[in-house]
Amino acid sequence: MKRGLQIAFFGSSLVSAYWNGAATYYRGLIRALHDRGHRVQFFEPDAYERQRHRDMEDPPWAEVVVYGAEGTAELERALESARSADVIVKASGIGVFDEYLEAVVPELAGPNTLCVYWDVDAPATLDRMRLNPSDPFHGQVARYDLVLTYGGGNPVVEGYRAVGARQCIPIYNALDPGTHYPAAPDSRFEAALGFLGNRLPDREARVEYFFLDAAARLPGKQFLLGGSGWGDKPMPGNVRYCGHVYTRDHNAFNSTPTAVLNISRESMARYGFSPATRVFEAAGAGACLITDLWEGIEDFLEPDQEVLIAADGAQVAEHLAELTPERARVMGASARKRILQEHTYAHRAAQLESVLVGYSFPSYRGAVL
Repeated sequence: MKRGLQIAFFGSSLVSAYWNGAATYYRGLIRALHDRGHRVQFFEPDAYERQRHRDMEDPPWAEVVVYGAEGTAELERALESARSADVIVKASGIGVFDEYLEAVVPELAGPNTLCVYWDVDAPATLDRMRLNPSDPFHGQVARYDLVLTYGGGNPVVEGYRAVGARQCIPIYNALDPGTHYPAAPDSRFEAALGFLGNRLPDREARVEYFFLDAAARLPGKQFLLGGSGWGDKPMPGNVRYCGHVYTRDHNAFNSTPTAVLNISRESMARYGFSPATRVFEAAGAGACLITDLWEGIEDFLEPDQEVLIAADGAQVAEHLAELTPERARVMGASARKRILQEHTYAHRAAQLESVLVGYSFPSYRGAVL
């Protein structure tokens, strides 16, 4: 009888999106893998108050194992439990024991076990390694059977090859249509333009450039900012800050404003081909999306038909000044149709299977691939 793969996944968090932008990506992919007959154990640390800010219970499509962040005893037990998996994944940006896990996980590789480094912020990782030749990850990259990234295209693939990766393949963000979909407007999120993103050093200047500058240019329109860490940020008077927005409210957040803004972090914009999860969340909700300019956007959405492109805050303001509610609805519907046809997590899971089947490990021969 054929069976699916057993996958052990060490990541930041599956059950909490609190200061954890990768949560949507993990959930969509892992749910789609489960739907295709695979079993996932997700190991995450009790760190950064994420367990206190859960936005979901343990799901039926993955086994969640939480280990302590104060010492390595529980982590060692988790690693021992993962040893029997067909695929063991070390994701980037866990936040605790990253260097330790990067070194230890490849030791679990073998004829029946594939070890994967999954980088959910490859531009930042590659920049960090370029700037620091002593970064310990230089010595670990080539020990992994495979590097996966959630974006970056050829610039990231070539960057990882240059630092010794055996193979690097992007598995892009996507839409889970069962999670992100059009919702009824919610008065909490009424605005001409909404932006949702945590305050991070690699993002803050671009939020000023694209979002706050646009707000200052259109004092008669209301702007809405969501995400953690912006409470003490000086803002124009027409910007309303609503704080952390739980995943359960993302559909309403994306469905209510006239348009929703995507702002790539600086490193992702520079590498290109790195659509954030909010691009697919917004499109899935049928939102009219305005995005900053980055190479590769046309691979996901057609400019001027399915998405509006802005090079700066002035162009964001121009789009908003000209945007009618009717055009916003048409563009949002077109974006949703495109994403459903080409960019769901079901598409990504099928792609991932085609990658894994290329490895002739004995345990894969009986897998449902």
